[in-house]
Amino acid sequence: MRQLSRGERLPLADYAPGGVLGASLLARGLALDFASFAVDAAGKLADDRYMTFFNQPATPCGGVAVKEQGSGHDGFRFRLDQLPSWIQRVVITASIDGGGLMSQLASSSLGLDGPEGEFARFEFSGQDFASEQAVMLGEFYRKDGGWRFMAVGQGFNGGLPALVQYFGADVAADAAPAAAAPAISLEKRVEAKAPQLVSLVKSAGVSLAKVGLQEHRAKVCLVLDISGSMGSLYSKGLVQRFAERILALGCRFDDDGEIDVFLFGKNVHQPAPMGLSNWTGYVAQAIKRHPLEGDTRYGTAMEAVRRHYFPDGRGGERSSLHAAALPVYVMFVTDGTTSDKPLTERQLRWSSREPIFWKFMGIGKGKKSKNKRLSDFADSDFPFLEKLDELGGRLIDNADFFSVSSPDEHPDAALYDLLMTEYPGWLRQARQHGLLT
Repeated sequence: MRQLSRGERLPLADYAPGGVLGASLLARGLALDFASFAVDAAGKLADDRYMTFFNQPATPCGGVAVKEQGSGHDGFRFRLDQLPSWIQRVVITASIDGGGLMSQLASSSLGLDGPEGEFARFEFSGQDFASEQAVMLGEFYRKDGGWRFMAVGQGFNGGLPALVQYFGADVAADAAPAAAAPAISLEKRVEAKAPQLVSLVKSAGVSLAKVGLQEHRAKVCLVLDISGSMGSLYSKGLVQRFAERILALGCRFDDDGEIDVFLFGKNVHQPAPMGLSNWTGYVAQAIKRHPLEGDTRYGTAMEAVRRHYFPDGRGGERSSLHAAALPVYVMFVTDGTTSDKPLTERQLRWSSREPIFWKFMGIGKGKKSKNKRLSDFADSDFPFLEKLDELGGRLIDNADFFSVSSPDEHPDAALYDLLMTEYPGWLRQARQHGLLT
């Protein structure tokens, strides 16, 4: 396999006869959307149908088509010889899906594969860019009656809209298949990448509209108990289906299409975020990497979450308030009590001075920790979670609790309504106290 550097050119005749090949794109550290532009000799998109991306997956001639997604990869299949003669170049681009800059990109690559497998790769990372939000990665071009490839790596500050304008498409025209990322509705993006989640996203939207949060933006975090007693819930797929419902809420709250995930038992683990590109079988894969373990420690998990979102506080007590532009909505799932109650209470009190809201959900009957007293079960399956819901010594009420017999107890609409309980009120208090800018 040949490693390509920026600006390097490669004739394709020996690797991809007839211009039949694939391009596999792997991005780490940022959610990227990939597109290709088939342009004329002047470098212009003379026909909008020759922009290929997730919402327009193939050109009319079949010369370019989106490759089926899987294993975290996106890509295209090319039959370059099928393209009309007026097309002189096919440019592969990437743009950030959500917030961020290309400088935040970790090690990534564009690979080319032919009949005998991958034959060339162009590697790139955030070190190659600065404040750009989109980049031209590479291009195929006609030369001496054949096709060649050039590694480009040129960035654009304006994101996908800048790319579309650069290639001469009319960004204001209704006929344009994708004028810019913001013009693509959320439902269409989900339908293209994860059609099974469309109904969940719509249901979440209805519940948000009921409380006036249809335009609200927040970061979403899912914290899952992986103690041994949760085993049957994982094996039956109930936790996976619940996670999908939280992902749909995350899509409504944050258009990057991802939610952060933490797993906790005795220890805390943070797998890769769950998103539209890896949601299928996500929970099973996470549990395979981080098997169920003994003990249950809420406080340790809460500290890890706070460290992640507010690293300056190091998960400890603050002497002053911490303000941020976006709140953090945490869905905290457990089937029992914790062995670190004092730390948990401190974490909840300390986090009341940060823009973070905790939604605790208890599943089934409460389980006893090593230090659990029988009397604690007298009135409730989850007395400690109820205590947290009413805990004193906080700047504002930053938590809510509800219990279910099973993660799938409530229909989608009822669950999303339940998830919004107390959250709008917390938002108002957070703004009043200067936690949200």
